[in-house]
Amino acid sequence: MAWTPAEERYEGMTYNRCGESGLKLPAVSLGLYHNFGGLDPFEDCRAMVRRAFDLGITHFDLANNYGPPPGSAEETFGRVLTKDLHGYRDELVISTKAGWDMWPGPYGDFGSKKYLLASLDQSLARMGLEYVDIFYHHRPDPDTPLEETMGALAQLVRQGKALYVGISQYKPERAREALQMLKNLGTPCLIHQASYSIFSRWVEQGLLDVLTEFGTGCIAFSTLAQGMLTSRYFDGIPDDSRAAKARSGFSAKKVDPAKVEQARKLNELAEKRGQTLAQMAVAWVLRRPEVCSALVGASRVEQIEDIVSALENTEFTEEELGAIDGI
Repeated sequence: MAWTPAEERYEGMTYNRCGESGLKLPAVSLGLYHNFGGLDPFEDCRAMVRRAFDLGITHFDLANNYGPPPGSAEETFGRVLTKDLHGYRDELVISTKAGWDMWPGPYGDFGSKKYLLASLDQSLARMGLEYVDIFYHHRPDPDTPLEETMGALAQLVRQGKALYVGISQYKPERAREALQMLKNLGTPCLIHQASYSIFSRWVEQGLLDVLTEFGTGCIAFSTLAQGMLTSRYFDGIPDDSRAAKARSGFSAKKVDPAKVEQARKLNELAEKRGQTLAQMAVAWVLRRPEVCSALVGASRVEQIEDIVSALENTEFTEEELGAIDGI
């Protein structure tokens, strides 16, 4: 029996304008960085994508190297599109990226025109798409001229392979240069994807001001600090946690006892707000008007449901914000 998404899927989600563009993103977006690769059960991946869409999550974020193995997350998502979402493409915002090591040799990494154009062609083939809504340069390249990288992004829009382009993890001054170049090329930068959480606030040191100046939106990733801003590690390291999986890139050595203690205190504040710690952490990044969406990952359907519930309480008092800063 064919799956049909929930009719009420748009009733509980908030949609925020992305910068000064015409595009709105759901306040919570789903990232397929972990748990959607070729080593993960397909039906688990399928269930999470379908439940996310039922909850009004229309934005699904990928990259060429997501897996493992690299490329397999896009293949998985392509299968879900074919099986369940093929009739809903115009209701979806699908993004992918290139900028990290993807294939052997000198042409499969960083930000050359050759790499970016080839990478998007491969991503489209893996997902079975004619275009993506957003294509990002995934990380700054210290060697390739910025004009070449931004020119490649603009070319992909002209070719119709991406509707919008973005950048990720660019520091303020480099971001300013990139945004000005794209503006001059007639392809304004839609969005900057940056790590941002209660534990990591570097974007507040100039980047958000630059994005506001250019009318560029911000989507925050690592809002849960790779699980540190949840109750996940309060009683040690669970066997099924990211820290316990060697392939996750987040090892047990990174579970800082001092951060765990801070998380416990933050959890007490979240409970007073009637939220889980994860919900409060997502609400906290969304308090900034520059942040149009919080990009979250998941390993279970229940985690997606929990995070979306954060939207029921996104207001903070000055006392609460002061308490968070104090912790």
